[in-house]
Amino acid sequence: MKTFDRPVYLKEEKNVVREITGPEDAIDFLEEWPEKDRDLLHDVALKTCIMAHGELKPLKVARDAIRAFGKKKGILVKAPAVQPWMITSASGSGRVPA
Repeated sequence: MKTFDRPVYLKEEKNVVREITGPEDAIDFLEEWPEKDRDLLHDVALKTCIMAHGELKPLKVARDAIRAFGKKKGILVKAPAVQPWMITSASGSGRVPA
């Protein structure tokens, strides 16, 4: 799977942020966008991500396109302070009794 050098974070709902790690994620996100809210920017971003997925455009161009879409729609957010890999599992503290 092709991935961006850094993920893009887009707000889906009030308290839900979606991590877009590559053109595949971006395509899924854009295809889920409500049809009534689609515009030229949506079309360009989607086509750009599809072309990057097919290796017809660089990944950086697709990342820039999904970021521009998110920024224009007001849903682009900075990376969350707590990343999924930072959360410890509920199975235990990882400590071993002495």
